[in-house]
Amino acid sequence: MKSHYTTVNIRAYIDEGEATYIGEQELYELLSCFSCPVNPDVEHFLHHNAIEFTKKDQSVTYLVFSDNDDLTGYFSLALKPVSVRADRVSKSAARKLSRVSVVNEETNTFTASAYLIAQLGKNFALPEDMRMDGSVLLEIALDTVRRGKYYFGGVIAFLECEDVDALMNFYARSGFKYFDSRITSGETRHKLNQLLRLI
Repeated sequence: MKSHYTTVNIRAYIDEGEATYIGEQELYELLSCFSCPVNPDVEHFLHHNAIEFTKKDQSVTYLVFSDNDDLTGYFSLALKPVSVRADRVSKSAARKLSRVSVVNEETNTFTASAYLIAQLGKNFALPEDMRMDGSVLLEIALDTVRRGKYYFGGVIAFLECEDVDALMNFYARSGFKYFDSRITSGETRHKLNQLLRLI
């Protein structure tokens, strides 16, 4: 199924030295066809933040196209530190984490660099029969993380999601496990669950 899709780092469109360069204005026009009414934050990020975040190296956004050249989804990746309490993971996972982490004996936590899947969304502007499956999009994102692991090491992929059973079950089916939660800052404070997967 993944073979029906092509992934493009948006740097390929905004770096003038790339053969695929189209410039920011044309890229904004391309991104404007993306719609995600089920998660307006995902849509807003792609339309308003993805290019600037990539230019500033805060994260990198990848566009996923179908064989028909339709923009079917996107994801954004970043490198972030993450702290995981030892009692939230299995003993085998704790051993693996201890090899790449700073261990705080007092708090019994591992702190390590990790690959954050910061955004993940499929394009609802497409007809339903042309939309990609979310699990395929997540697997493509994880494949990109694995390529990073090949070159730079690391063992943790993590993400944050709303405290919604359907989302938690979706990520659990792909091997992600709950390890903590946090309350967002700002006017509309809400709970985000933090999930990790060892890669």
